[in-house]
Amino acid sequence: MQRKLSDRQIKAAKTKPDGKVSKLSDGGGLFLQVSTTGKYWRYNYRFDKKQKTLSLGVYPEIGLSLARDRHNEARELLARGVDPSQERQAEKQAEKAKHQDSFENIASEWFAKFSEGWTANHRAKVWKYLERDLFPVIGEKPISEIEPPEVLAACNIVVERGSIYLAHEVKQAAGRVFRYGVATGKCKRDAAADLRGALPPIREKHYPTITKPLEVGALLRALAEYQGDYTTKQAINLLPYLMCRPGELRHMEWTEIDIDLAVWIIPAGKMKSRREHKVPLSKQAISILESMVEHTRDAKYVFHGLRSKDRPLSENTFNAALRRLGFSRDQMVSHGFRGMASSLLNEQGWNPDAIEAQLAHQQGDKVRAAYNRAQYWDERVKMMQSYADYLDSLRSGADVIPIKRNQA
Repeated sequence: MQRKLSDRQIKAAKTKPDGKVSKLSDGGGLFLQVSTTGKYWRYNYRFDKKQKTLSLGVYPEIGLSLARDRHNEARELLARGVDPSQERQAEKQAEKAKHQDSFENIASEWFAKFSEGWTANHRAKVWKYLERDLFPVIGEKPISEIEPPEVLAACNIVVERGSIYLAHEVKQAAGRVFRYGVATGKCKRDAAADLRGALPPIREKHYPTITKPLEVGALLRALAEYQGDYTTKQAINLLPYLMCRPGELRHMEWTEIDIDLAVWIIPAGKMKSRREHKVPLSKQAISILESMVEHTRDAKYVFHGLRSKDRPLSENTFNAALRRLGFSRDQMVSHGFRGMASSLLNEQGWNPDAIEAQLAHQQGDKVRAAYNRAQYWDERVKMMQSYADYLDSLRSGADVIPIKRNQA
């Protein structure tokens, strides 16, 4: 009976005197191959009438005991009619596939495919959610093996930083990646979908605004008397007439404006709802736009940056102008013009659905949203002109009493 190898024999093993490879057998086809480059565990076996050799590791990283365990596992595969070498290759391929289908790789693929039409700001924001918040926690894991608690752990890190809103944004970004993974066969389910109710709710954000008619009039007079940059002055005086988000106005392009049809068409890629939005232009709005023609008509943006024609006004421009005019951040912010319009128009009795359609608030039902935008267009045109006239009367100091309209 062949004697088994001992640790002492293995440690003392050397190549043959002429430097050629020597082999020390442990029985059953398992042997230690000793060469000038090191000591290697090998297993000789026959499969399908062919002689084969399987590598079991390098000594001393793989000791005698572990080498025997690997040898026994290989022999068990043979007993079941499985080639250990082919099984090893299959395992390597599976491991490689897992790496290729990691959350980070699938997310990067999704981002490259769908972010092309987004605004630069939205692209940067979504990528930050992925790179900063998700990749460090679940990026290396195969997307098919990620469970809801792991996604929750990534979101909770954001919550602990003090931003519940951003945590929900991160969850939403993760969900979009998982849904893409499901559609492309990389995973079976959206692991972010089960987080409903697991994050603290977002507190509704109310932007400071001014809604009392006399105070609105004072605000509008202050805007008219703004002594800063001309482009900034015209932009911030246009903002109350549009009911749009400040960022949408800053990124307004001449190609989106149709003076003859009195409409501003905001592309879907610029909208928070990701749907094209039309803004009726009142006579007052058109007048301000026409005043900008000689200043910026040769530029991309109607209200370009102070230092570059290729960039829009900076994000803080409008709020900085309000501070300069003496309005604190607790009194009025640029986003507050939307709340101001909503409050005054509702008070005047305009159809709430028409107001919501003009504000372009997100709706879960896309069909209903499209229907509302189309149904209320004529009413929105009238409403925007009436609202512009009302603002002008407040600016002039008139003591205007809102006229209630029949909503029927």
